[in-house]
Amino acid sequence: MSDIAGAIAALKTLLGERLNTNPAVLDQHGQSETYFAPSPPDAVAFARNTQDVSDIVKTCAKHNCPIVPWGVGTSLEGHALAIKGGVTINMGEMNQIIKVYQEDLLAVVQPGITREALNEDLRATGLFFPVDPGANATIGGMTATRASGTTAVRYGTMKENVLALEVVLADGRIIRTGTRAKKSSSGYDLTNLMVGSEGTLGIITEITLRLQGQPEAIAAAVCDFPDVEAAVNTVITAVQMGIPMARMELIDTLSMQALNQYSQLGLPEKPHLFMEFHGSDASVAEQSEVLKELAADQGGGDFQWSTKTEDRNKLWHARHNAFFATKALKPGFDGMSTDVCVPISKLAEAITDTAKDAADNGMFAPILGHVGDGNYHTLFLTDPNKPTELAMAQKLSHRMNTRALEMGGTVTGEHGIGMGKMKYMAEEHGGGWSVMADIKRTLDPQNIMNPGKVVQIN
Repeated sequence: MSDIAGAIAALKTLLGERLNTNPAVLDQHGQSETYFAPSPPDAVAFARNTQDVSDIVKTCAKHNCPIVPWGVGTSLEGHALAIKGGVTINMGEMNQIIKVYQEDLLAVVQPGITREALNEDLRATGLFFPVDPGANATIGGMTATRASGTTAVRYGTMKENVLALEVVLADGRIIRTGTRAKKSSSGYDLTNLMVGSEGTLGIITEITLRLQGQPEAIAAAVCDFPDVEAAVNTVITAVQMGIPMARMELIDTLSMQALNQYSQLGLPEKPHLFMEFHGSDASVAEQSEVLKELAADQGGGDFQWSTKTEDRNKLWHARHNAFFATKALKPGFDGMSTDVCVPISKLAEAITDTAKDAADNGMFAPILGHVGDGNYHTLFLTDPNKPTELAMAQKLSHRMNTRALEMGGTVTGEHGIGMGKMKYMAEEHGGGWSVMADIKRTLDPQNIMNPGKVVQIN
């Protein structure tokens, strides 16, 4: 039986003022970026190092008290909500770069550092960390949710960019997984077991990351299209031809209206592709010329080029603010954001069907996405005074998820499962989902590590 009060009393002795039960702090850690109801923890513990985390976990395990790790709270499927109560561990003070191995193109970091802070620190080395989910998320949160984003089409997701981890298990043990070597065939791959586990198997306290060299040349381009299908078909052809785009983002008409108003882009209010090319001067010129021809074949407009850093930054800053830009079109409305990922050959059909479904049911639902790897997002905006709108958004989101599964895809390309998409896990994974539950029971027999997320434990 859970003894949350006993755990809090013991943690107060252990941590002193770093164990906080102030209602304002609890409320802050009970919020999410989307439609889920607030779910605050009973206490928030602020960890400063791995030993702190281990001691907190041991104390909670002794009292059978739920534990939820917290980065900056940017997740979209309720991952960090304390739906069973208990203690949230805020990792924000563990925000240091431990070491950069410049010649090996590696960095070892604590989980609380954000991706923007990491890249700012790396700037002088000529290296950068490429995974870019848009939000200024923590590296620990990105690792726990197997995040990706705008650059995944070229550089991969967190799965491809994490080499090793330090993890605190549910009994407080501290383990290390992986090494700094680029590959290994030594035993079970515990690193990739933990990447994407969403805090349900352990708490990540140190991450070894792959870095990339800053490319010699970078060029960005935008191009408008007569419809979404023409834009997506351009992407499909480019992927099938093996053109190494660094970013390939779809912006539909509604999203383009939002970006124009929010970020003053002044672009035609039509579907667009936002593109970026990395490489040598010659390779960037060649890639961009081929894309220009492919776009023209689909009725695309003139390419608008940008090689200046400030212009590229403005473009991608606008793209990263798309969530807030689209919400600004409907002040006071709630946003329910969902994502799926399908095989590239099914992408145009999936997006077109989703858009038609929303329009036919009178829903305001901008679509954008990392279409270079088959991943797209829909933001359903609903009037909080009209519960029927949220019900319809959930119904359309359900269709979007089942459509993706029918096409051989997944219900989430990067948002993760949390508690929002557990209902699709059996359909997507079959008997594999019960194996995930077996792993959970083995590593967390008390079910105290972020309970109620990813897997169902009876």
